[in-house]
Amino acid sequence: MDVGLVLLVAVALIVVVTLIKAVRIVPQQRQDVVERLGKYKRTLNPGLNLLVPFIDAVRTKVDMREQVVSFPPQPVITSDNLVVSIDTVLYFKVVDAVRATYEISSFLQAIEQLTVTTLRNVIGSLDLERALTSRDEINRHLSGVLDETTGRWGIKVTRVEIKAIEPPASIRDSMEKQMRAERDRRAAILTAEGHKQSQILTAEGDKQSAVLRADGDRQARILQAEGQAKAIRTVFDAIHQANPSQKVLAYQYLQALPQIANGTANKVWIIPAELTKALEGMGGALGGLSQMVGDLPAPEAAHHASQVEREAAEAAQAAAAAAQQIHDEVRVAEAQATGGAKPQGLPAPEPVSPESLLNDPADQRERG
Repeated sequence: MDVGLVLLVAVALIVVVTLIKAVRIVPQQRQDVVERLGKYKRTLNPGLNLLVPFIDAVRTKVDMREQVVSFPPQPVITSDNLVVSIDTVLYFKVVDAVRATYEISSFLQAIEQLTVTTLRNVIGSLDLERALTSRDEINRHLSGVLDETTGRWGIKVTRVEIKAIEPPASIRDSMEKQMRAERDRRAAILTAEGHKQSQILTAEGDKQSAVLRADGDRQARILQAEGQAKAIRTVFDAIHQANPSQKVLAYQYLQALPQIANGTANKVWIIPAELTKALEGMGGALGGLSQMVGDLPAPEAAHHASQVEREAAEAAQAAAAAAQQIHDEVRVAEAQATGGAKPQGLPAPEPVSPESLLNDPADQRERG
C-alpha cells in the first residue's frame, strides 16, 4: 500500500512537470526563440504557446521594444591633434529575434564597438571647432553607418545622439578666454555705438537749438529795426510837419554842446567847422526873435522875448566856455603828443565870446 502511494505521487509530479514544460506564456513585446534538440525550431509570439516537453527548449528571450544604451566616454583625436572625450547615446530595436540570436553572439557589445570606431573615423576628419558645431552632421553619419551594419543582425538603429564633447582643460580655458574677449569686444562695440548715437543726438539738438536761437535773434532784430524805423519815421514826420527854421536848429545845437563837453573820458575834441556858422545863426536867431511870423509887439511878447534872450545868452556863454575848454584840451594833447615842441598844423580858431554871438552884425543890420 505504501509503494502504491509513492508511485501515485511520482506520477502526479511527472504530470505536473510535463505540463509546466509544455505550456509557455510569452508577454507582449517579447519573442522567445525555441530549439528542438539543439536546432532552431520556431519563434514563440506573445500569448499562450505549447511545447514538446523535454524536447523543445527556449534558447533566448528577445525584447522587441526600442532600447536606449549610453556608452561610457570615449577618447577621440580630432584632425588638429586634440584629444576630446565624447559621450554617445544609442537608440535601437530588435526587428528579427532569430538573426539577433544566431548572427552575432552579443549585439550590444558589437553596437558599442561599432559606434566607437565609426565615431573616431568621423571626428578624426574634423577639427575641434567644427566638431563642436557639427553635432547634427555627426549624428546623421553615425546613424547611417550603424543602420547599414546592424541591419544584417536583425537590429534597427533608430537614432544616435552625442551627449557631450569634452575638450582638454587647457583648451577649455583658452575657449573661455576667447569667448570672454569676444563678449568684451561686443560690449565695447555696443558702448561705442551708444556713445556715437548719443553724440549724434546731442549734436542734432545743439544744431536745432542754434538754428532756433539764430532765428529768434533774427526776428528780434527785425522787430527792433522795424520799431526804430517807425520811431525815426515818426520823429521825421513830426519835424517835417513842424517845419523848424535854421535858427531853431542852431539853438538846439548850442544846447547840446555843454553835454558833449562834460565827458570825463574825452581827452581830444574836434570842433566842427560849422560851429561858427551855427553860432552866427544863433546870433541872427536872437536878433530876429521879435520878427518871427505871427509875433507882434505886445507886452507879453516883449517879456517872452526878453526871457528867451536871457536863456540864449546863458546858452551862448556855456557854449563859449565849452568851446574854450575844448580848445585848451586840444592844445594840451598836442603838446603832450609832440613832446613840448610847437605843433605844426592848422591855426587854432579864434575864441568865441558871448558878446560876438549877441552883437552879430547881421542881427544889427536886421535891427537897423
